Amino acid sequence: MTGKYYEELTPGLLIEHSIRRTVSDYDNTLFSAITHNLAPLHLDEEYSKTTLYAGRIINSMFTLALVCGVTVGELTQGTTMGNLGFEQVKFPTPLFPGDTVKTRTEIVDRRESKKYPTGRHRHLQARRTQSEGRDRVRGNASGHDVEKAGVRRRAGG
Repeated sequence: MTGKYYEELTPGLLIEHSIRRTVSDYDNTLFSAITHNLAPLHLDEEYSKTTLYAGRIINSMFTLALVCGVTVGELTQGTTMGNLGFEQVKFPTPLFPGDTVKTRTEIVDRRESKKYPTGRHRHLQARRTQSEGRDRVRGNASGHDVEKAGVRRRAGG
């Protein structure tokens, strides 16, 4: 599977990603353990029952990493040099073990790089993960694209 090249990323393009994922308690425990996030809200069921969530919630960094991972095959596989950053990342409602998530990406902007002569930037917005019709994470991301074979930037650009 190949991601999309700069030329294919027209502002306004919506991509409903085909991968859906049901997150598990195991996903949450493993991710929290390997990242040394020992917050009881993610690991201690008895403590979590006393919170406003009435149970453990999925580590928000796992949610963000999952959203990014889900988009790779259809968006950036082989077509980007890497992420440049994330902005305005929000977690409006928590994700719980057993929730199934689906992700959507909207292309909001693209431009040729001012810094790198063969570089191009993509700006993605509304990478949204939803479960039960509610937003779980949304935010903006930008990346540095590779040049598509046979497609060259204008000279002096």
